[in-house]
Amino acid sequence: MAGTSVVPANRGRRNTMVDDEKLVFETSKGVEPIMTFDQMGIKDDLLRGIYQHGFEKPSAIQQRAVRPIIEGRDVIAQAQSGTGKTSMIALTVCQIVDTSSREVQALILSPTRELAAQTEKQILAIGDFISIQAHACIGGKSVGEDIRKLENGVHVVSGTPGRVCDMIKRRTLRTRAIKLLILDESDEMLSRGFKDQIYDVYRYLPPELQVLYLSFLFIVYYAVGPTLTRYATV
Repeated sequence: MAGTSVVPANRGRRNTMVDDEKLVFETSKGVEPIMTFDQMGIKDDLLRGIYQHGFEKPSAIQQRAVRPIIEGRDVIAQAQSGTGKTSMIALTVCQIVDTSSREVQALILSPTRELAAQTEKQILAIGDFISIQAHACIGGKSVGEDIRKLENGVHVVSGTPGRVCDMIKRRTLRTRAIKLLILDESDEMLSRGFKDQIYDVYRYLPPELQVLYLSFLFIVYYAVGPTLTRYATV
């Protein structure tokens, strides 16, 4: 699978807000920024959700990463807080999944419960007009509630590696239809010791899988094995 990467050349410490105009990006050859949501090839009902949610213009990371992701390329991207990373995840997931099929088609792994829940909330908000179903599989919540939600059918699961792995091993989270794996803050997950759990999850996923790696401080492309045989950075 072909891939793309997007990396700010002047990367630094984590910030709560980032001024796009002060960022200089190193991108893969052929990756050009797309300046409006209308030019990204996004379905109309999803565009309605984007604009209703208050987005007017794509952020710098969205301008460079959305098109390669929805075209099916593996992507490695570095994105700090405040760059529109979570909404980029939500946008691309909503574009890729087929809502006529009530199977899990996108899996997002995050290092913290709060981030996984935030991603679920963003997906449900942006995808309001396409009737997308998303669920956060995180510790601290009822296992019974996870089982009920997953058995009823959802399109997207956003969760922490431990709970997601548990749901897969219980055969409650069925992975046969998953076509997109997103590792959000992959560097943070590795620093927290989630590497073995990520491998455990990956073993259950289909061989034909699109992968999106997002990191804060450095690019990690070895987290789940040699999946990125051809990739690009954005």
